[in-house]
Amino acid sequence: MIQLHNDYPVAVIGAGTMGNGIAHVFAQYGYPVTMIDVSEDAIEKGIATIKKNLERMVAKEKITAADQESILSRISTSTAIESSVKNAKLVIEAATERADLKLKIFEGLSQWCRPDAILATNTSSISITRIASVTDRPEQVIGMHFMNPVPVMKLVEVIRGYSTSDAVANEVTTLSKNLEKIPVVVNDYPGFVANRVLIPMINEAIIALWEGVAGVEEIDAVMKLGMAHPMGPLQLADFIGLDVVLAILRVLQDGFGEAKYAPCPLLVNMVQAGKLGSKSGEGFYLYTAGSKDLVLSPSFRK
Repeated sequence: MIQLHNDYPVAVIGAGTMGNGIAHVFAQYGYPVTMIDVSEDAIEKGIATIKKNLERMVAKEKITAADQESILSRISTSTAIESSVKNAKLVIEAATERADLKLKIFEGLSQWCRPDAILATNTSSISITRIASVTDRPEQVIGMHFMNPVPVMKLVEVIRGYSTSDAVANEVTTLSKNLEKIPVVVNDYPGFVANRVLIPMINEAIIALWEGVAGVEEIDAVMKLGMAHPMGPLQLADFIGLDVVLAILRVLQDGFGEAKYAPCPLLVNMVQAGKLGSKSGEGFYLYTAGSKDLVLSPSFRK
């Protein structure tokens, strides 16, 4: 029996892949959620994704049809951020991974949110301390980095900024456990832990491809078969988005000032050419709507 948390309203800013996934899991575990986006189209797509994922859970008998209706009833939507966050106890920003946009949002949240609200960001690499610096409550700002796909993946990387209080870190850890996630608390340094380890590995795989060490499928096969990774690093790069991979590498390079984080020129060229992975239809592989077949991009065929 899911415990209801009607006294703990949550607001999620962003209805994209991460935002709708975060809204889904909070609603699934009994929290009233407002999913906010400036785009009505994005909201419609976000709700459609949530419905599709819930229908899949019903088909697999993980939840009932009645559960699905209850979960959806706990999700409201809005394009008006100012009025939609004012009563939330927890606000989770899941907007595009751009520092300027996130800073602007958090400046506004300082004015719009109740004094005791926790302000969390789902950023995968941008400094929590930097984000907190534009608010009037840096001790209440924290990173809550969910993994994609959110309804499936268990990890929540909880990132403490320089000023994040113990009470806030503890509360976010408890909230994550309430969602049946596994929170791991880390400190605020470029890339945190997940992307500081993952993204350079992906970049090294791209370098190996660029240097002709092996082809796309061969590199992915080595990591899947030899290291038990569920998908190879190049397929994973497509899944994440090559533009996102590049942006995170830039954060690591700027944050540490070390050449080892420099993005591979092949990655830079692919992003400039608009080959961003699954979301653009082509990266290292080709992607066709409705097809689950993994097809190598013509650019990398021998």
